[in-house]
Amino acid sequence: MSSSTHETATLGGGCFWCLEAVFDQLVGVIDVVSGYAGGQVENPSYKQVCAGNTGHAEVVQIVFDPQQLSFHELLEVFFSIHDPTTLNRQGADVGTQYRSAIFYHSEAQRTTALKLIDDLNAANAWTKPIVTQVAAASTFYPAEDYHQEYFLHNAAQPYCQFVVAPKLAKFRSQHAARLKE
Repeated sequence: MSSSTHETATLGGGCFWCLEAVFDQLVGVIDVVSGYAGGQVENPSYKQVCAGNTGHAEVVQIVFDPQQLSFHELLEVFFSIHDPTTLNRQGADVGTQYRSAIFYHSEAQRTTALKLIDDLNAANAWTKPIVTQVAAASTFYPAEDYHQEYFLHNAAQPYCQFVVAPKLAKFRSQHAARLKE
């Protein structure tokens, strides 16, 4: 779904419902799809990925307009909405499927990701070093339909209220200038 005027980014930062809810509201983002990447099982199911045996991370694949939003800016938002210093976990979500990961689609994306991680570590942005995996993009498998736009359709669900909504509120307050109208 990438064209000459669009780029694709694939990011993992815990539960894909949180990431999708945030990136859907970011100026320059054209589309966000929740799914799985970085594993060795073809066409994995949510149940298989949650079991932690497929090697996949829950990710979002984002199509964005680099004229409105650079990959660096996209990563700034990414690093602000999850804890990139916890290995294979985000909050109560534990396992390799919840790892912090950047699956790059070009050498330029790889270079940008590694430089930003170095800069954030040098600035002591967190008290611990960033453990985000930076790896070449592999096959992306869209998650089951009920995962797409999950927060939009299930905002009253307890997980959404206690986990997704606070991340979304934090994003909105920190990046108000970058919100879609």
